[in-house]
Amino acid sequence: MNARLPSPLQQLTDPLLERAGVTLRLKRDDLIHPDVPGNKWRKLLPNLRAAHAAGHRRLLTFGGAYSHHLTATAAAARAAGLASVGLVRGDELADRPRNPALAAAERDGMELVFLSRADYRGTLEALDAPATRHRLAQRFGPAHVVPEGGSNALAARGSAATVAELAAQTAPNGLDERDVLCCPVGSGGTLAGIAAALPPGARALGVAVLRGGQGYLESRVNALHRAGWSGATFPRWEIDHDHHGGGYGRIPPELAALTDRFERDHGIRLERRYVAKTLACLHHRARRGDFPPGTRLTLVVTGPPSASD
Repeated sequence: MNARLPSPLQQLTDPLLERAGVTLRLKRDDLIHPDVPGNKWRKLLPNLRAAHAAGHRRLLTFGGAYSHHLTATAAAARAAGLASVGLVRGDELADRPRNPALAAAERDGMELVFLSRADYRGTLEALDAPATRHRLAQRFGPAHVVPEGGSNALAARGSAATVAELAAQTAPNGLDERDVLCCPVGSGGTLAGIAAALPPGARALGVAVLRGGQGYLESRVNALHRAGWSGATFPRWEIDHDHHGGGYGRIPPELAALTDRFERDHGIRLERRYVAKTLACLHHRARRGDFPPGTRLTLVVTGPPSASD
């Protein structure tokens, strides 16, 4: 797949952050690829390569009704010459008209299979068990299996490339103790990759978009580190759990107003369910003095806005 790499790095003038002595850059991963943008490209490419290396002709993955991951996986599989199967949470959706996300996945050839919420949850919880893999292979044929959200060890290592690009783009000084790399956290793969690749002194801040994920998301990032880096763990990263906006997919009025104002000031539309929540977190934490003067914040724009944004 042709991709725009390195993704652009954009310096912004943000009066609120400047009053706190902090600067802001956007790492525009949303511009990497029109059909497989942002962290989806970084996470899926290593999985596509692994599928080909193992001789698989099919990807199998999981997602909810409005999953960008399903849409991106279908497009990536089609471009790579692979078939794709998407197991969708909610069997009540099977006979309903397709929403834009699922319709796009089907147009790219993805076979959608709708599971009850109990079956979906049970399959994910036992996904690594040999019996589960055998059952999936019997039903759908041999496939390279990608978990919900696309976050496995391969995806985390793919996401680590963000840091190498950023270091090269900021040469000759690069990244140091003044730098905080910031990203939304859904399934943990992007943060895991960034945290593992940090140079000495730099830090990573993830912003949870899920309500009630304390502990669970940290354990997911640690598990991805152990799986992707031979049991290693990494310091200097944290997850903020106070800026989820009420829960996954929710956009409270104050978050919508912040996003609208950002577009007016900078001419950039932000994806609201993940990226805008991260920006809101940075503003709030800067106002209360969490970042020492001289801090350089880099917000990784993990995906483009949807039609509803």
